[in-house]
Amino acid sequence: MTRAVTHLTLSHFRSHLRASVHVDARPVALFGPNGAGKTNLLEAISLLSPGRGLRRATAAELVRRPEQLGWRVGALIDLGAQKHEIDIRAEAGQPRSTRTDGKPAAQTELGRLVPMLWLVPSMDRLWLDGAEGRRRFLDRMTLSFFPDHARAALAYDKAMRDRNRLLKDQARDARWYDALEAQMAEAGARMIQNRQAALGRIAAAQEGAETAFPTSDLALHWPEEADPGDTEDALAAAMARSRAADLRAGRSLTGPHRADLHATFRAKGVEAAQCSTGEQKALLISLVLANARALRDRDGAAPVLLLDEIAAHLDETRRAALYDEICALGAQAWMTATDAHLFDALGPRGQHLAVSEDAGTSRVDPVQPQ
Repeated sequence: MTRAVTHLTLSHFRSHLRASVHVDARPVALFGPNGAGKTNLLEAISLLSPGRGLRRATAAELVRRPEQLGWRVGALIDLGAQKHEIDIRAEAGQPRSTRTDGKPAAQTELGRLVPMLWLVPSMDRLWLDGAEGRRRFLDRMTLSFFPDHARAALAYDKAMRDRNRLLKDQARDARWYDALEAQMAEAGARMIQNRQAALGRIAAAQEGAETAFPTSDLALHWPEEADPGDTEDALAAAMARSRAADLRAGRSLTGPHRADLHATFRAKGVEAAQCSTGEQKALLISLVLANARALRDRDGAAPVLLLDEIAAHLDETRRAALYDEICALGAQAWMTATDAHLFDALGPRGQHLAVSEDAGTSRVDPVQPQ
């Protein structure tokens, strides 16, 4: 089975006044100078999945300037025997809306239609920066396996915001806390269990895989050994025990929102944060490839991959190995680079598109690989 974005149309989106891109299920190599609009294309595709896309932008931030009209992203999704049209748009000053095959659709349902994974340059510091980015990375992986993870996270966050308001107001009525903690525990237990199951699937996908990229051991980590457990009852009890400390802090200190993702370079026994820049990049690529491998084995088709400036920190040998693995997966990968020659090893196995700027407007032109 194939899974690909075969037609992409943009209107007043970022630097693209209008764009229409027709491709097939092979990898797509986008090249051009900085600022030409390559990442904007990837961002548009990322909106076809749940969430706010690879830049986490609001609807207002996506509009092309100076016009500041509404914007639109349209796509045709090819699933082999089935094809689906997705239309995402936002009128000026309005939130975005989503339609699938002409009917209104919940954004969370997009994860079932077109699973998608991505790597962007800001993630190169994933192992060095704070835990929030690693949780987001983990939740994207988890969401690829369990689309209902988004609903659990939304329910948990809503109940936690209400609980945090009580804490900031120094409310003492235990009944209010009991009710909110019950909601947090139910949703939070699902989140923790989903995350653990996702890590198990990633680990299984790494075992025995022939890959040029390093294997990592992954684990959930809790600050100060404050592991709340992974059951609803254990999580509710942990939050009840934490109320006094939470009141002093004015916020919730226990729960899945405090989890961190730890990775260890298995061959060296070194934590990812202590690895070289190139090794950290290779570990990230390895995890995305393992995630894609697990989804392909489960679904019979690989997810769509978005790999922005993927050649950075990779030598020629590893670049060639990456393209080999993407082709072996049968994945449609949208990749960007500044220079066309960085895709030489991909050759005719992929589609090559030149992205350029013309009078303040981005344009996309197909080219034949050398």
